Amino acid sequence: MDIQQPLTLLGGLSPERFMKTHWHKKPLLIRQAIPGFQAFLGRKDLVEMAGRDNVESRLIVHGAKGWSLKHGPLARRSLPPFTQKKWTFLVQGVDLHDDRAHDLLQQFRFVPDARLDDLMISYATDGGGVGPHFDSYDVFLLQAHGKRRWRIGRQKDLSLQEGVPLKILDNFVPEEEFVLEPGDMLYLPPKWAHDGIAEGECMTWSIGFRSPNEAELAAELVSGLAQEAVDLVGEAMYRDPQQLAVSQPAAIPVQLQAFAAQAVRKLVDQPRWLDTLLGEYMTQAKSGVWFDGVGFDVSQGVALDRRTRMMYDANQIYINGDSFRVGGRDGRWLRHLADTRQLAAAEVARLSADAQAALQDWADNGWLKTL
Repeated sequence: MDIQQPLTLLGGLSPERFMKTHWHKKPLLIRQAIPGFQAFLGRKDLVEMAGRDNVESRLIVHGAKGWSLKHGPLARRSLPPFTQKKWTFLVQGVDLHDDRAHDLLQQFRFVPDARLDDLMISYATDGGGVGPHFDSYDVFLLQAHGKRRWRIGRQKDLSLQEGVPLKILDNFVPEEEFVLEPGDMLYLPPKWAHDGIAEGECMTWSIGFRSPNEAELAAELVSGLAQEAVDLVGEAMYRDPQQLAVSQPAAIPVQLQAFAAQAVRKLVDQPRWLDTLLGEYMTQAKSGVWFDGVGFDVSQGVALDRRTRMMYDANQIYINGDSFRVGGRDGRWLRHLADTRQLAAAEVARLSADAQAALQDWADNGWLKTL
């Protein structure tokens, strides 16, 4: 992608300009981000998808008794009548189940893959929504069908309503209001409060981004390091030849505390291992994703399966939670595969026999498909 090329998707801004002026900073309303957009998935498709065991879905109803939330799978008979107002259901990770949705998501790869998360579709009847709320991540809200009225604001008071199964703001103060029609899109940075209300039947497609927090990453990386503790830290035993006799035997020796702290420092002071564990974590397949390996001859060219996550750093390639240390020509072409998500037959032919064998293993695992 040419990040300096102005895009209709971004209202005439180039990806480079958008990231500098709006990303994580301020909202952007884009009229006809995708001119003449027509939803290629309809209500019937979403209902079928929401009923699957391997699809994450939610039903939210705003009725006379307040808000209610039900997690899927959602059988058709469990949904309210479509003539009933003020309800919505949401289907997460649609890009994992439909190639066209996956292709749509690729238009947003001016943001690193490590941050790009998924495409969520929300269907709503007239008046439907999820209440005023904020997200901890960036989001693009693409109107796909019908109209939705959005109210947004820089919310300082983040207190939530009590006794509600949703995270709804208690004192929402909107500053701007827009009505989005098919093809229009609204970008919101993290923590910008927003409330979207359907005007008639509508569908909004949300392109969301991953924002792992420090605790999440620390827990994941330290857990991975702990599995390698013997190799990374060693098995030196605690020694205390200078230990004196004590009159308070229950007191833990400060020397033992220092020994334990040193062991932890040695464990986490492993930049190469931390990079590896991060790459493997960021490319793990999403929950509920299973690959069916059918196998094919990779010499004819390959493309990544829509569910496959592939990334890289300066030293390694990561794919679906596995890591491979590669360099030279193989490294260049496998990084090209990660960036473009495909390799033509002529490009596959330039790989070494070992790299082609790795591709064949990935194809057999179902991680690749024919070009």
